Amino acid sequence: MPKPEPHLLDPARYRHRTQITTRFADLDPNDHLNNVALAALFEDARVRFSLAMGFRADRSPGGRRFMVAAVEINYLAQAHFPDPIECLAAPLAIGRSSWTLHQLLLQHDVPVATARSVLVSIIEGRPAPLGDAMVATLETWVLT
Repeated sequence: MPKPEPHLLDPARYRHRTQITTRFADLDPNDHLNNVALAALFEDARVRFSLAMGFRADRSPGGRRFMVAAVEINYLAQAHFPDPIECLAAPLAIGRSSWTLHQLLLQHDVPVATARSVLVSIIEGRPAPLGDAMVATLETWVLT
């Protein structure tokens, strides 16, 4: 798998940051955070980013939700306990009913992993257009 494009590893391009505590339970036999733990960190940070943008699941009948359609993770370096991880997030692309989120995990300012997720807007179990207000919100957070 090729290395991520250099601009995706530049922390200055991201508008959202989340600091996450690492856990001893996430260590593997090689004494670094295992890949499943890093995937969980991406998930937690993805939800926190959605909340920061004001996107919350509408639990009413027929309400809008976002479903993860695809996730790609690239592991770049080892991460270690007990040092915290910082996750940076920014939309990369905005479509009619979906958007692509890029995330960068850093530990001590060193890139540890990247993730790219496609999130689909769902209403009543079917893809639904994002809407002008949602697109405008996403555009304010887009990778610079």
